[in-house]
Amino acid sequence: MRDVREQMKNVWRMANRLRTDSSGGRTLMFVAVHQGEGVTSVAASVAVLASRRADKPIWLVDLDLRRNGLYKGFRKRVFSDLGEPGRAYDAGLRQTPIYSITPNLVTGEDQKLLSGHEMSGSRLFVTRFRNEYLRDGQRVKVRTSPGWWHALRKIADWIIVDAPALERSPAALVMASQMDGVIIVVEADKTTAQEVSETRQEIEAHGGNVIGLVMNRVGADARLAHRLVN
Repeated sequence: MRDVREQMKNVWRMANRLRTDSSGGRTLMFVAVHQGEGVTSVAASVAVLASRRADKPIWLVDLDLRRNGLYKGFRKRVFSDLGEPGRAYDAGLRQTPIYSITPNLVTGEDQKLLSGHEMSGSRLFVTRFRNEYLRDGQRVKVRTSPGWWHALRKIADWIIVDAPALERSPAALVMASQMDGVIIVVEADKTTAQEVSETRQEIEAHGGNVIGLVMNRVGADARLAHRLVN
């Protein structure tokens, strides 16, 4: 994960044009076709930008539950002007969770494995899945749970979602219908125009609204640009 806020200012302005049919905060998801295209850096940087302008909390939701890449990145102080993640709050919101576990844990315990950590010095909360409570052989996968997203909208200005690459997980497709907007992140010379077009069609077939594309021209300086998807 890298701090690319300077390169994300135009993306943030684009996102601000999003409108929601729901009363409450807006939901925006970032996803890539392939792994290593910079989604986590982009999502985290946009969330930090949002937190500097928000009246209510900003939630940064990591759908890569087994890796917790966002939480680990913030623990490493990638954003030097922020402190480390603070105490854990139950992110269950008294709703059906956005994940399921097989085989189940003890009744009720599997409802409490997602936590939210407030970043010191900001209004930003980052999620972490508590993998340490899973037993050998248990599997976890995401599920839609509209009630959870609705409850989170009530307490947040923005919900920024970092989804794992589609080549590895269908999580972004599962959650697409709960988002006000989806932005595809691609690395130049890695993801083809056809793949981008097919990805957009697949997301929209699952109820998502693709609003843009971040072209990640990764080099030594990690320059990024953006354009709207036509």
